[in-house]
Amino acid sequence: MTHTVISSATKEVVIGFDRPFVMIGERINPTGRKLLAEEMKVGDFSRVEADALAQVAAGAHMLDVNAGIPLADEPALLAQAVQLVQSVTDVPLSIDSSIIEALESGLSVYQGKPLVNSVTGEEEVMERVLPLVAKYGAAVVAISNDETGISEDPDVRFSIAQRIVNRAADHGIPSSDIVVDPLVMPIGAMGTAGKQVFHLLRRLRSELKVNTTCGASNVSFGLPNREGINGAFLTMAIASGLTSAITNPIAEGVRHAVMAADVLMGNDRDAARWIRQFRVAPPDGAAGGRRPNRRRGNGAGTGAAAIP
Repeated sequence: MTHTVISSATKEVVIGFDRPFVMIGERINPTGRKLLAEEMKVGDFSRVEADALAQVAAGAHMLDVNAGIPLADEPALLAQAVQLVQSVTDVPLSIDSSIIEALESGLSVYQGKPLVNSVTGEEEVMERVLPLVAKYGAAVVAISNDETGISEDPDVRFSIAQRIVNRAADHGIPSSDIVVDPLVMPIGAMGTAGKQVFHLLRRLRSELKVNTTCGASNVSFGLPNREGINGAFLTMAIASGLTSAITNPIAEGVRHAVMAADVLMGNDRDAARWIRQFRVAPPDGAAGGRRPNRRRGNGAGTGAAAIP
């Protein structure tokens, strides 16, 4: 099994097919959050701190940190945000930027082994990002698009991911440190988006044997009851091989879907975490723990049972 190890100064998270699913909190991102963007731009990180603590309390294993604000000093802001988040929580971070200088600024102050978000299959991007990943001993998200854009053919996306893995090896970066993003498109705009991703995830697991992640909330963009779509998508994607996702752990439907998937995939041994979360204590004075009576169904040999 491929294990991708990400760490802070004091805590380690392992992403792997035989490990519980890793939720990477998505909320420290000013894109589409006007108030957060305005606050960060003037050096107010109180909302960043609150979002970090809330996501960890909700069960996030890692946090994505992004400081992409137009006309702002992104390298300086990202370094500040990384330091602030590491000062208030011990979970590992994903350092998120499309600006190389910002990535290096965040990496230079990070304590531990981070996840770099991200590199694409574009030649110029690979030749700028991969040496940076190697220099800091990080892991990296590999997004399966290149100069030609985002292909609707999952096999083309697979080829791009394979190219990134091979190029990373040239820089001394092992495939275990590559976490491939198959690119989740909005299902409301592309009806085959889910099937494309599930197909690609199966190939990435069986052929490239790499861990995977995605921006899971993208799938429901523009639809009502987004939480319902996101939760269903995650359970199906996990069954297809997805091992982590940048998502919202505060959304109860998403969090419960991930926990249930861990039970069903055998990565929550004896359903221990599920039971701790949802077991209801017996009323005071009641003799708890009595198993319900069961009687066999009429179908001999079918194993059918009914609970009265």
